[in-house]
Amino acid sequence: MSTATSAGRVLPGDPPGGRRAIAVWGIGVSVYFVAVIFRTSLGVAGLDAADRFHVNASALSTFSILQLLVYAGMQIPVGLLVDRLGTKKVLGIGVVLFTAGQLGFAFSPSYGMALASRALLGCGDAMTFISVLRLGTRWFPARRGPMVAQLAGLVGMAGNLVSTLVLARLLHGIGWTAAFAGSALAGVVVFVLLLLFLKDHPEGHEPEPSAHQGAAYVRRQIALSWREPGTRLGLWVHFTTQFPAMVFLLLWGMPFLVEAQGLSRATAGTLLTLVVLSNMTVGLVYGQIIARHHAARLPLALGTVGATALLWAATLAYPGEHAPMWLLVVLCTVLGACGPASMIGFDFARPANPPERQGTASGITNMGGFVASMTTLFAVGVLLDATGDDYGVAFSSVFVLQALGLSQILRLRKRAALRERERLVVSRVETVHVPV
Repeated sequence: MSTATSAGRVLPGDPPGGRRAIAVWGIGVSVYFVAVIFRTSLGVAGLDAADRFHVNASALSTFSILQLLVYAGMQIPVGLLVDRLGTKKVLGIGVVLFTAGQLGFAFSPSYGMALASRALLGCGDAMTFISVLRLGTRWFPARRGPMVAQLAGLVGMAGNLVSTLVLARLLHGIGWTAAFAGSALAGVVVFVLLLLFLKDHPEGHEPEPSAHQGAAYVRRQIALSWREPGTRLGLWVHFTTQFPAMVFLLLWGMPFLVEAQGLSRATAGTLLTLVVLSNMTVGLVYGQIIARHHAARLPLALGTVGATALLWAATLAYPGEHAPMWLLVVLCTVLGACGPASMIGFDFARPANPPERQGTASGITNMGGFVASMTTLFAVGVLLDATGDDYGVAFSSVFVLQALGLSQILRLRKRAALRERERLVVSRVETVHVPV
């Protein structure tokens, strides 16, 4: 058997890929698809939630902050669980939790109950993406890694699109309880598919058995993953690129466009849809570029950060009461590149770690963007309350986190590149001595 790295070089033991891999991986991705629908459902219901539970901007942001706090806090434990238990078990637990959370949110009679439901949803959601990444590495050749990861992100954004287009209409058509409870049925469907058809890996490609030694094993997995500069660089790339779009789609985009820019809900919904469509398009482009040109990873990530900062600055500083529609369209189009750029973080962490640490390394990387999103959601809510709904001041917090992330990326980039070259040399030597 032979394999290829993301740069196209041959190594031993590659999964075969093919139609069966696509089918199995498709089931895993469908779970992630539903999880994203549930995760982003509050983004189209933020104003309704404020009315339903009689809360201000800070309390409203607490929904998403708590959800992301649980999500981010679960990333390393989930990575360890995936490495130890496998994809199917972890995904199954995740589906049960996020479906229960969505159902609980539908029937919550109070703000406290609704908060608990979003926390439960965040816990289940946290188990999906890392599991899907692990499933991809187990079923597809390594050279397909960047494209498979981008496609997973694209499917997730399709879930966001369902929230924006379908759930928003259901919410205003059949009401809060029916819309959220009805959407929870999708969790039941993917759970059945997972139980019946999903497998952790193809026959003949079972992972090497490892000796799990409780707390010692956990500490070793985390320490070895964190020691790799590529893992840390991946975390900071994810941190710096993902959160501007996440904050916009998850909660504050609709209020910003309606209350600060004077748009109707329908027009604002169309712009949110544009973010999602741009994300899906750019994801395909970024995946193809990185698969062919490995060195393009960092320029793409840094270019996305720069373009996002420039468009936010232009929008917030535009003279007059409202920014023109053409500028809002360009802003939303550029925000669509944030998700695909965040996936580049995994393309730094993946080659830096061996297969038995992929889940842990992915969990560390995935924490980045969600910690940044959680921090910004909180900052925007607090600043809106403190300034009397001055969105210009509130969204300026975006630049602070971008500056922090950029400083860390620039600090780590050379060390990560050197370490990756060292590992590549070792892989070439091993290839020479392995029969093909």
